[in-house]
Amino acid sequence: MSAEHNENQQSLPDGVMLNAYPDSIGGKLSDIVGVLKRPELKDAFSLFYILPTFFNSDLDRGFSIIDYNLNDELVCKQDLKELSNLNITFKFDLILNHLSVASPQFKDLLKRGDKSEYKHFFVDWNEFWHSHGQMGEEGYVIPKEDFLNKLFMRKPGLPILKVGFPDGSQRPYWNTFYQQVDYKPVSAADFTGIQGVTHEAAKSIAAIVNENIGVETDANQFNLDGYAHYKSEILSVVERNRSYLGQMDLNAKSKKVWHFYEETLKKLKDYGAKIIRLDAFAYLHKEPGESNFFNRPGTWDYLERLKQMAKRYGLTIFPEIHSEYGAGLHEEVARKGYPIYDFFLPGLVIDALEHATNSHLLKWIGDIQDKGLQTINMLGCHDGIPLLDLKGIEKKGVRRDGLLDDEKIQTLIDRILERGGRVKNLYGPDGKKIAYYQVNATFFSALGEDEDKLRLARAIQLFMPGIPQIWYLDLFAGKNNYLAADNGGTAGHKEINRTNLSLEAIETGLKTQIVRDQIELIRLRNCSNAFKGELEIHPTEPHLLHLTWKLANASATLKADLSSCRFSIEHCDSNGESALLSF
Repeated sequence: MSAEHNENQQSLPDGVMLNAYPDSIGGKLSDIVGVLKRPELKDAFSLFYILPTFFNSDLDRGFSIIDYNLNDELVCKQDLKELSNLNITFKFDLILNHLSVASPQFKDLLKRGDKSEYKHFFVDWNEFWHSHGQMGEEGYVIPKEDFLNKLFMRKPGLPILKVGFPDGSQRPYWNTFYQQVDYKPVSAADFTGIQGVTHEAAKSIAAIVNENIGVETDANQFNLDGYAHYKSEILSVVERNRSYLGQMDLNAKSKKVWHFYEETLKKLKDYGAKIIRLDAFAYLHKEPGESNFFNRPGTWDYLERLKQMAKRYGLTIFPEIHSEYGAGLHEEVARKGYPIYDFFLPGLVIDALEHATNSHLLKWIGDIQDKGLQTINMLGCHDGIPLLDLKGIEKKGVRRDGLLDDEKIQTLIDRILERGGRVKNLYGPDGKKIAYYQVNATFFSALGEDEDKLRLARAIQLFMPGIPQIWYLDLFAGKNNYLAADNGGTAGHKEINRTNLSLEAIETGLKTQIVRDQIELIRLRNCSNAFKGELEIHPTEPHLLHLTWKLANASATLKADLSSCRFSIEHCDSNGESALLSF
């Protein structure tokens, strides 16, 4: 590590981290608290990443924040007090890039229009692009082609949501992520006031509009047949009958936005936070002519400003970033002193177990050690299994290899899809698919629902450098939920790995060997001083794995056979007491 890196490095706490929504077990956070109080879970976790339905939200399973107050349907202050009594601290999300249309700030904008104090709190699409494009027929600016081609897109089409202002205008606002627009059915009476429209014509128009509502999500695309010359009047009626949800991008050039961030960090600290995950931070800095994904140097300036804010509250901020290994962005983030998510581990563990080879996994462990990376790792999570991250890239004629080559990555994708996984893709500005993004599956199902593989996968994760983050569903060997995925709408692919577990399911699960074994491994990792020391990689044959953590007299050694999935852990505590676990 460079001297600059050492000077700027933020510190992460020790221990194992649980990861769940507040209603993932039972139905409320109090139910999870009850489970964590059980003797079977004693001393298993020191940290808890509670996903953002902890707050008031309305879309994208919590990532469309209304406000950062406690969601009193799922959470109460007593829950936080009891978790604190268990010596558990929290990781929370600060969703940097956006707020819900139902947030107090956006509602004030919709109510007061140009007179709102939040007029510049969000990104007015037309105002942003007015000097860098031309107004289109649908009422929003189309950026110049060279600017448009640079934009990094999360979904097909331009990232906008048109909203109604008090003056009757429909204005486009920047909406990078999800939106949900619904049109209520109309009747002939809605159109009888239009000059020149007879009662019979009004009936025809109503029938045409209602037919379009079932097909199109954008009223501008409605096929009005022979009534197109009444388009503006018809759309005016349709818009009055529209409801919408959306994650509206924040304007980071507004002082009010930064005041909002400061207030939120203080609030999260008061809840008991230690780590703040900066969700969607790479989209925050926006400039015409840039990709508007991790613009440099603007993104770094924003992160430094946030780091100084967080420091005042004793918080570690943690930028969440997906990018190809070959791009080296994870190293760039780490050199600035930030911890990183180990999005590489899930695919590498599956590769190691499917092909009985340690080479790719050991290369990544070597990277972590050699480059002094601070990581939070995982197997499964609330999103999918990241695979784009493993790729290499070619830039300006220079090839930087990935952790896996494209053929091996495709083999992983195919295998997980054969086992019931779903794929999420990324899109270019023309709406065409440009890359896969992640595969959605439970980690257990991705491993072919093989308990021996899951058990060894957990042991490998717990012997990796960094904080191990444990998805609640993986702990209980959860399987793909196809019904939830099929019924989940736009983001249904994610619901395959978000099944809420009943307390009865927990009771049953705690009696199974695969759950008990995982908890035993987790408790060892959470409590042993050995994992605060140094990691040694022992040379072995390619199908074996031999890792030792050591601090003073404490040590923990994993010896694993990747082909049979049999392994042992020899542990010696600080007092010289030793134990051997065999699986």
